[in-house]
Amino acid sequence: MSEQKHQLKTKNPAGRLEAFSDGVLAIIVTIMVLELKAPHGTDWAAIKPLVPVLISYVMSFLFVGVYWGNHHHLLHTVKRLSAGIMLANLHLLFWLSLVPFATAWMGENHFAPLTVAVYAGLLCVCGLAYTILQKAIEACHRDDLRLKTVMERHSRKGIFSVIAYLSAIPLAYVEPYISVGIFFLVAIVWLVPERSFLMEED
Repeated sequence: MSEQKHQLKTKNPAGRLEAFSDGVLAIIVTIMVLELKAPHGTDWAAIKPLVPVLISYVMSFLFVGVYWGNHHHLLHTVKRLSAGIMLANLHLLFWLSLVPFATAWMGENHFAPLTVAVYAGLLCVCGLAYTILQKAIEACHRDDLRLKTVMERHSRKGIFSVIAYLSAIPLAYVEPYISVGIFFLVAIVWLVPERSFLMEED
C-alpha cells in the first residue's frame, strides 16, 4: 500500500500545484460571469447595449480556457518541483486574476481604445508570465533533453503571441476591433496543445 502511495506521489509531483491553479482559474471565470447583468427590458433593444459585454466575456472565457488547457499539459511535464516553479506559477496566476477587471472595463466602455490597449497589455504580460513558468520548469529539468526540445517548440508560439499582443496595443487606437481580432487569432493558435507536449505527458 505504501509503495502504491509513493508511486502516485511521484507520478504527478505538481498535482497540488495544478489543483490550486485550477481553483484560481475557476474563480476567475466565476467572477467574469457574475459581471454579466441581466437587461431591464424584455425586447432586443434592451440586449443591444450588452453585446460588447458579451463579446468581451466570450473572448476572456476562451482566453482563460486556453490557459487552463495548456497549463495542465505544461505542469504534467514536471517531474520534480522547485521554489522557482512555484513562484513562477503564482506570478502567472496573479496576472490572470486581473483578467476579470480588464474584461469588465473593456466591455462596459464598448471597446474604447484605452481599455482595449490595457487588455492587450495584460494579455502580453500573462504570456510573458507563462514563458517564465516554462523556463522555470526547464531550468529544474536540465538533464531532460527531450523536455528541452519540447519547450523550444512551445516557445515559438509564445514569441508569436507576445509580438501579436504588442502590435494590438497601438492598433487599438487605430481600430479597436482589429486588436480584438488579434486576440481571437492568438487564442485559436493555442486552442490545440502542442503534440510534443501530449507525447511528453504520455
